[in-house]
Amino acid sequence: PCDQDCDIPLVSSYKQHIRRGPRVRLIKTISEEERFYMTCRAAYLSVFRSSLVNMTSKDQLCSVLQQAGRNPSQKALDKYWPPGTKKLNFDDFCEILKKEKAAEPDQLMKIFKKFDANCDGYISHDELSRILTSSGEKMSPKEVDEIFSLADVNKDGKLDYAEFCRLLESTVEQCQNAALEKLEADAKLKRQNFGNQMDNSPQSLEFQPERPASETQPRTEPETTQRKDSRSSSRPSSARSRRSSLSTAINMGAGSTKSGRLAEPKSLQVPAALGCFYLEEDGTIVSLQYRLIIPETTSVYLTIRPLNLSPIPDKPSPWMCVDSALYVVMGNETKEDSNLVCFTELRDKERFLWRGELNAGSYLLLPFTTGCRLMKRTRKTATKTAQLVNRTQSGELELTKEFQAALSDIFEVIDLDGSGLLSLEEYNFFEQRTSGEKCDEDAWAICKENFDTRKNELTRQGFLELNLMEANDREGDPRDLWLTLEAMGYNRSLEMVEACPFVIAVYCEDVKATLQAVHLDSGIKMLNSAVQRSITSKAEARSLKGHENVLVYTYKGESRISSVIANKSNQKLTVHINNEQSKNCVSSRGMSVFAVEVPARTKMVCQHVMALNEQQEWTYNCVETIIPSL
Repeated sequence: PCDQDCDIPLVSSYKQHIRRGPRVRLIKTISEEERFYMTCRAAYLSVFRSSLVNMTSKDQLCSVLQQAGRNPSQKALDKYWPPGTKKLNFDDFCEILKKEKAAEPDQLMKIFKKFDANCDGYISHDELSRILTSSGEKMSPKEVDEIFSLADVNKDGKLDYAEFCRLLESTVEQCQNAALEKLEADAKLKRQNFGNQMDNSPQSLEFQPERPASETQPRTEPETTQRKDSRSSSRPSSARSRRSSLSTAINMGAGSTKSGRLAEPKSLQVPAALGCFYLEEDGTIVSLQYRLIIPETTSVYLTIRPLNLSPIPDKPSPWMCVDSALYVVMGNETKEDSNLVCFTELRDKERFLWRGELNAGSYLLLPFTTGCRLMKRTRKTATKTAQLVNRTQSGELELTKEFQAALSDIFEVIDLDGSGLLSLEEYNFFEQRTSGEKCDEDAWAICKENFDTRKNELTRQGFLELNLMEANDREGDPRDLWLTLEAMGYNRSLEMVEACPFVIAVYCEDVKATLQAVHLDSGIKMLNSAVQRSITSKAEARSLKGHENVLVYTYKGESRISSVIANKSNQKLTVHINNEQSKNCVSSRGMSVFAVEVPARTKMVCQHVMALNEQQEWTYNCVETIIPSL
């Protein structure tokens, strides 16, 4: 009988490859990384006409994965296409392909052996037909016959499954090479194939050592030109013939490492709040928002900086290099187009700040990070999964020291007012983040009865006790505990790698302002609008040659360069972005070449770029090109 855990779809999902005939093998010497991305493109373009077309169904995702030689199980497909997913793009496919291992012939052999009752290396036609037409991804009798016509070399009604696996491996490879050959030969497909050099590591933008400072003469002002066709053009060869391009080059000096350039005021009232940037599965970065109420017009000094949780003085937390900013807006909390008042443009080491005068009123503070230094990495298997709970000699559960340390750091992050205690409101922000639920007054009363509290608020010890209770409720099963940790940005080694805690301080002269964390459903859209307006209000608009209705705004700040594309035309446009000539840079897009679609009569943030190594000078060199419609 069939083992219930065997993966029947492993056999049937290859039927597309089996029906293909042998192809001419593509011979070309390329690096492993180049081959991976070529494989991605070739597989994608075997299903879609362009790498700019989105996948809109789980079946399409399965098809492109199979074209790349992968064999996703239904469980894996459900993971990559959770309920509510409407589309995935080519870059999503690349990331999924990195995680999905290529199907191994040995894996298929093991499954066949489970059905080989005589252990003689053969399976009868009738037995295989019964399995493939009734289990997993069901095949038709005709499809089963096609398999036998290829694999039953002796024509005796038996399948030599070892030979079949060899044939399957060869066919998959031939199909992949045929797709690569087609990609190389089809110039039209190559022209459409933008945004492919994807790598979520900062090195995806070229990092070239700079000459010593004495040999360089950095220019700090933007040099923006509309280039004509030229052999010296920085545009890719496939785009040189197009006249609708705009090239922008900006040289930036090395960042300052000195602190105290702008000392914090000592005599002003200082409301402060803590928070955290969280990196979502789709790469989106989210955080709480904050309401600032100023009773009367006053001088204000705003700062935001990463929060160092390291107990070792000379070894700060790894996220201290993450950039941050505050956008101050005024308007209705439910409206996306609130008025931008100001944002933190100045920088003093890891602090970003703004100083000026604010009128009496209620303001929203929207924390922001570009994502240049907080982005999804290629997931690597942890050398060792940390243990969360132990059993004592008496058989009772206890939290490990490592888990307690992680929980203590989490307590620091969710203690938004820094009081050393968790209020119901603060605890509910944590609950919303980790479980999507809220704790009501009755449940909070039970918490206060069972765990250590002070002033009706949960202490650090009480927070540890609450997590121990959860471990006991699950009889030591750590799965729910890991879900909480992952939601808070931790990996399986108990390292916070997908989150960045921060602290906000508001200095006000002669008045007592109030600062309170809030959670706005419209927060992300409101922030995007504010970031967009901050760029367009500070940068000069330049049009792409031949497209007067397409404008590019390039903003140069103290530590980053940001761009917005405005499409004033009545049709959707696709813009190709090439950063390959940039030096010592990292883009928020995580790639050096990509494409963005800009809907008609809209503006959108194109990218943010920062120095990869702040101790060296860096050069931003970007070419924007309109991709002609098909």
